Order: sequence, then structure tokens, then C-alpha cells
Amino acid sequence: MTATVAIPSKGRLRESCLDLLSHAGYRTGGFKGVASNTTSNIEFIEMRPRDAAAWLHAGRLDGAFISTDTALENEVQDWPTTNLGYARSDLVIAVKESNAAQTLDDLAGGTVATHLPGFTTRWFAERNVDVNVVAMGGSLEGVCATGMADAIVDLRETGGSLARNRLRVLETSHSCQATFTTAHDPSPELVDLELRIGAALAARRTQYVMLHIPSDKIESLSTVFPGLAAPTILPLAGRDDLVAAHMVVNKQDLWARLADLRAMGATGIVALPTDAILE
Repeated sequence: MTATVAIPSKGRLRESCLDLLSHAGYRTGGFKGVASNTTSNIEFIEMRPRDAAAWLHAGRLDGAFISTDTALENEVQDWPTTNLGYARSDLVIAVKESNAAQTLDDLAGGTVATHLPGFTTRWFAERNVDVNVVAMGGSLEGVCATGMADAIVDLRETGGSLARNRLRVLETSHSCQATFTTAHDPSPELVDLELRIGAALAARRTQYVMLHIPSDKIESLSTVFPGLAAPTILPLAGRDDLVAAHMVVNKQDLWARLADLRAMGATGIVALPTDAILE
């Protein structure tokens, strides 16, 4: 049985997804349109994340690389999901700086423009705030800045666009990022894909470190870098005073604790990239 998985058709999200799939061992070179990985029984198809989320909800896709906001719009946010950690942003409700509104209740009776009409309608209804939701495909900031809309529901990455249009955030709804989302009860092919993605993501955060350390400092080393379970300690030929230690460490921790390693007498420190981490 072949599983069908949607990947973004363009943009930074697409490139990041292809890079992740390549890291996880899938062939992505020259990908365009539809591509089958016969060794993994997965068919990848290009489409916009918002369309992919809709087809996933309709039951015609087995999995999709989408994002939190498109998942919310299509009500698949509670489906099996792997957070990918990139394309981060916040989903916010913004108004003009001069708008007197201080809470969502102050928007009652107003007009809200958004790319996410389904989510926005449900979100305000859950808070018993009656608003007129207008769906848009283009830039939202201008219609709010000119007063056509009383508020917008949109993604904020840096906040620069809001500031340029003299808008301010009234409330933050959700933190968003790229995700890999599957149908309930995923097939073995999808379970394997999720496993490989998770291993690739974990590997990107870590390094494999080898070093020499005095034998009486092994316990101190374990408190600083516990590894996946504990450092692997190996004897050195002809040396009773030194041992070799191998361990997996967080990249940021390694740089932050180099001075600690030196203070323990560690020498011959070598750090290598990891391809996959399974715990």
C-alpha cells in the first residue's frame, strides 16, 4: 500500500521540508509535481499547505507538511503531529494603534479581516464576541490601517510589518510553526516516516563528542554531559591515568561548557555531526 504525503509547492517551507526529508533518507533531488519513493512506499505530491490541510481533513491525504495556522483553519490541529521547529510565528489579533480597543470584547460588532476565516469565526464565537469575518487572500495590514477592517487575524514573524502600518497586537492566539501531520491510525509507511523525521530533527540539535579525560574525573564529566544515558568510557592503551569518553551532547551545551571540560583536564576533544538520534 502506498501512502500519499503533501509537501509545500514553493517558498522557504518547501526548501526546509525537502532538506529534512533528504536528511531522513528520502530521495528529493529534482523533485517536481509528484514523486514516488518505491523503497518506502510513499508518494509525495506538491501543493500549498492550506490546500494540503484541507485535503488531509477530507481524508484524501495520509500526511502533509503544513503549519499550525493551516491546521487550525482546517481543524486538524489535534491530529497526530510532529512539530518541526522552523517557520516559527505567532497568530495574533491586531488593531490600529489609535484604536481604543483593549480587549476582544471591544471588537464586538466590528469587522475582522483574515486569511483564516474558519478559525477566526470559531475563535471569536468561543469567546462570545460577535464579529463580521471577511476572508482575504492578500495583505491584511493595509485594510486595517485604512480603517476598512477594525482588526486582523494574521501571522506575525518579526512584527515589522505591523509596526510599519501602525498596528498593535491586541492578543496572541497561538504560537505557530511548521508541522508534519498525519491522519489518525497512520499506516506503517507513515509511522516509519515520522520515526525518521524525529531522528533527523534530534540529530540536528546534537553532536557526537570524543575526548580524553583523567580517570578520576569520570564522575564529574557525567554530571556535566550525561549523554543519552551515560558517557561511554573506554580504556586507552598503555594509560592508567586517562580514559576515552564518547557521548552525545546538545550543540549549545558543548560550546557553553568547553571551559568546564578544560578545567577537568579534558584533551583531544573532537565533535562530529550526528545523522540520526533514536532514544
